[in-house]
Amino acid sequence: MPTIAEVLATAQLPGDEARRDAQLLLCRALEKPRTHLLAWPEAPVPENSLRRFEAWLQRRREGEPIAYILGEREFWSLTLNVTPATLIPRADTERLVEVALAQALAGDARILDLGTGSGAIALALASERPHWQITAVDVSEAALQVARSNGLRLALPQVRWLQGSWFEPVGAEQFHLIASNPPYIADDDPHLQAGDLPREPRAALVAADRGLEDLRLLVNASPAHLFAGGVLLLEHGYEQASAVRGMLEARGFGQVQSWHDLGGHERVSGGVWTEGEVTCP
Repeated sequence: MPTIAEVLATAQLPGDEARRDAQLLLCRALEKPRTHLLAWPEAPVPENSLRRFEAWLQRRREGEPIAYILGEREFWSLTLNVTPATLIPRADTERLVEVALAQALAGDARILDLGTGSGAIALALASERPHWQITAVDVSEAALQVARSNGLRLALPQVRWLQGSWFEPVGAEQFHLIASNPPYIADDDPHLQAGDLPREPRAALVAADRGLEDLRLLVNASPAHLFAGGVLLLEHGYEQASAVRGMLEARGFGQVQSWHDLGGHERVSGGVWTEGEVTCP
């Protein structure tokens, strides 16, 4: 039988994280933690584990995201199940969670996560603020099924899951904070052909008007669903911060600002709804 070191040495994968991907796949095939690979490189790889590993390697070579092969992705110290019906949670979105948690909200604040996908934002917030009343919405029932199962598996049942387009499922309800990672990539953006993006649900990635259409919709519609002093937080593309701040200011939000991600890009923008009366956009 080949050893762990020999199997990893001959695994050929594309991309900058090829070795990490191979290690993750072999860990799953062996049903061992990554530390086992590092501590016991001379350990043999059983034939049944090697067959699984080689089958998964081929899927990865064909462009299938590692998260979809494994069926999971780590986000905010939570292990989330993911499928091709959901976006793959990314570290950039953890910045949105950090900003939301930094808001001075009551212990029983009402929170709305729009376009929840796998439930990453809602469940991260629920894990940190167990008394927040969190509602998560997605237009895709398939994505919501994944999110609901994540909530149950992680023992975070306080999240309410609703199916529908943006604010439609919540009627006239109001919230203290609205957070969203909406589609914000332009349909001709070359990044759509790179990395894992070609295999992820396009409807959750792409928006019209150079990626700004859904961001604008959320900015314009949010005041009707925010209490006075409520906060709107939006993740967006690294070159869209100025445009989003302009939308927020034009709509009447105060304390408008942007926050940087780990790469130094302005990734999240938001503001506080201070108007005493909701007006039509």
